[in-house]
Amino acid sequence: MANKLARYQSMRDFSKTAEPSGRARVKPAQHLRYVIQKHAATRLHYDFRLELDGVFKSWAVTKGPSLDPHERRLAVEVEDHPLDYGDFEGVIPKGQYGGGSVMLWDRGYWAPEPGTDAHDGLAKGDLKIVLQGERLHGGFVLVRMKRDRDGGARNNWLLIKHRDEFARDEDDDALLKENASSVASGRSMEDIAAGKGKAPTPFMTASQRKADSVWQSRPRDAAPAGVAAAMPDFIEPQLCKSVTRPPPGGGWAHEVKFDGYRLQIRVKDGKAIIRTRKGLDWTKKFAAIGKAAEGMPDCILDGEAVALDADGQPNFPALQAALSGGRSEDLIYFAFDLLFLDGRDLRGLPLKERKAKLQALLGADEPRLRYVEHFETSGDAVWQSACRLELEGIVSKRLDAPYRSGRGEAWMKAKCRGGHEVVIGGWTGEKGRMRSLLVGVYRDEGLVYVGRVGTGFGSEVVRKLLPKLEAVKATKNPFTGPNAPRKVGDITWAKPELVAEIEFAGFTGDGNVRQASFKGLREDKPAKDVEAEEPMPAEKAELTEPTPKPAASRRKGQAVVMGVTISNPDKPLWPNSADSDEPVTKLELAQYMEAVADWMMPHIEGRPCSIVRTPDGIDGERFFQRHAGAGASDLISQVEVFGDHKPYIQVDRPEALAALAQSGASEYHPWNCRAHEPETPGRLIFDLDPAPDVTFDDVIAAARDVRDHLEAVGLIAFCKTTGGKGLHVVTPLAPPTGELDWPTAKAFAKTLCERMAKDEPERFVVNMSKAKRGGRIFLDYLRNDRLSTAVAPLSPRARDGATVSFPLNWTQVRAGLDPRRYTIRTTPALLTKTSAWADYFESERSLETAIKRLG
Repeated sequence: MANKLARYQSMRDFSKTAEPSGRARVKPAQHLRYVIQKHAATRLHYDFRLELDGVFKSWAVTKGPSLDPHERRLAVEVEDHPLDYGDFEGVIPKGQYGGGSVMLWDRGYWAPEPGTDAHDGLAKGDLKIVLQGERLHGGFVLVRMKRDRDGGARNNWLLIKHRDEFARDEDDDALLKENASSVASGRSMEDIAAGKGKAPTPFMTASQRKADSVWQSRPRDAAPAGVAAAMPDFIEPQLCKSVTRPPPGGGWAHEVKFDGYRLQIRVKDGKAIIRTRKGLDWTKKFAAIGKAAEGMPDCILDGEAVALDADGQPNFPALQAALSGGRSEDLIYFAFDLLFLDGRDLRGLPLKERKAKLQALLGADEPRLRYVEHFETSGDAVWQSACRLELEGIVSKRLDAPYRSGRGEAWMKAKCRGGHEVVIGGWTGEKGRMRSLLVGVYRDEGLVYVGRVGTGFGSEVVRKLLPKLEAVKATKNPFTGPNAPRKVGDITWAKPELVAEIEFAGFTGDGNVRQASFKGLREDKPAKDVEAEEPMPAEKAELTEPTPKPAASRRKGQAVVMGVTISNPDKPLWPNSADSDEPVTKLELAQYMEAVADWMMPHIEGRPCSIVRTPDGIDGERFFQRHAGAGASDLISQVEVFGDHKPYIQVDRPEALAALAQSGASEYHPWNCRAHEPETPGRLIFDLDPAPDVTFDDVIAAARDVRDHLEAVGLIAFCKTTGGKGLHVVTPLAPPTGELDWPTAKAFAKTLCERMAKDEPERFVVNMSKAKRGGRIFLDYLRNDRLSTAVAPLSPRARDGATVSFPLNWTQVRAGLDPRRYTIRTTPALLTKTSAWADYFESERSLETAIKRLG
């Protein structure tokens, strides 16, 4: 033995250092042991030691171990150490070899990977091992670097995590950060350096090695009951990856996504501490929940605090109101995970076992602490049910996965409606008032502007919010980048300190939020942590195991789009498209509606909508429908309209577009009201319908003339193709300050068109009789009536060529424009390249003012 430790002993003066000399006898154990010591020497590193042949084979791992299989950590082989070194924790004096503080960071048992030999692995430079410790578990490999294998001057290895149930992608150093105290004494490096705290409990030299129980001979598919460990003060939470739809297939637990505050409850000796996801102590804010948890055994719970509305659904504004009013008794904590229990770390267990223990722990007695049920059936079905109930969405979690801090692939969230955290960088409104918020998110270049939030502000919300805005008022624009807003009108800048939760209808082409609505301020997240969150398709997420693509999954005779089964998917609805002689099928229609849904929805949502159905193709019989009729899909909303005894069709969710495509709906014609306000005009539409002998270039010139007339009275105009031979000029209207009814809006449109026709009678006519149109363009103002409709932006047309009504920039409205280039097949790609209508919802202007200017 002495010869194995000769180098170790020659490098130390044991009259000066408290390190063990190696002369003490250490009893052998049933299993080989390992320790990892955090060592603050000249450079901080982690000493990795494996018991073999009566000594510790040792490596200095420069950055420490990682659970990410992609991480390759340099491990420099050093001299063998004595086995009693495995109990050393303290300070090596300066001037001695390795001077600095030493912490026992992890310890446990190891074995060569089944089917391998440790001595052969060391000799070949490829040592595969399995660890079962207090912090590390599963397979690792030590690989000697190639240049050092055959007589190299150095002895460098790489320590790499094997991919198994304990692997954690993108972990990097998260494991080290969340476990910063000693496993033997609970002390920090600072306490050890200062000589404070209790001495470490022995492991290598203990007369009874209780840690032997950590290593268990068990079936490969059986999970341990958790490992004995000191309970940390806080654990960085596991986070979700955003996806557009839930992951398909089995092996997932699907839970309701709560609209509240993510909180961690730590109970120790009957005292509960509640922390936010960033570790802030909010025990006082949630006093009633903390009191309810006091009777529990020592544990750490992960969950979310919410307020429920009258229908029993989570309501974020109600949560804000309860907190601001100090009414924590109105709140409920929904626990969805159990991380520690009775001195055992459960994070290595599969989710299914953790949830079983959580359910047994909570029971059903305490109404403020509730267990989150989950579903193991089709994630898409659960998601659609959640959306029908107007919940925020669902979270899908791998049932066989351990708990891993940070954002990985095991947890995914699919929202029913757009939601985002944003940083407030300014607001608009006269002094002492607030009309809208200017918001952004952080990217590499700084705080990037993502648009305005103009709704969701009741008088009580403004009363509470405005003083907080005034407190962070600034003179400097906080936004960066080419889209940063300029100081115009009544804008007031704000220091980027306040974080808001918003709901929105999707992103514009240049990355701004559409139809954003304010939900409340978030105090649990620093502004610097608010980054852009772009959901990926669930099928593109890097799953541990590949799963089939959910969109348009095919079975014999049918397909699935947005969760809707499309029967007869190959049935031709258009004999061709303008860009191809191939028929356009029913499945292609449904897939097109899915592709454009996010852009299209803000323009049709909340408005009664008539549809044109061509179930046997555009050459077959056509059906014009305002009412859904018996047997209609539950995905299609129906709205009561004054003056009609039957409810109208209304498209309030993207899935409804797929359901309508299944019925052969090939055109969408919504009302022009404001969303969910059928009696209030929301836009004016001018339909330019040319006579057969008028060229399309003449129509283009006419559209620009209508735009000029609208701008002359203070309105902002937008243009789109109709999918036919004409163009639509559209102007969005601001909410009226007084009584603005449909007859008034129609009268304005009629007057403007009549004046254009009077000024240039050789070009324009306002009489719809085709006999009187010869060589002229009919300025159709009749779309601007309560019951009138106009084809929606991006709606397909039941016409030859499978064309669509496509939004345009005014720079595109020029000679040479070809409306037939915009088809069901070409539009999805073209839509990603255009910024047309990006500022549509910010361009609403007062019709009352325009009427006065028109005179």
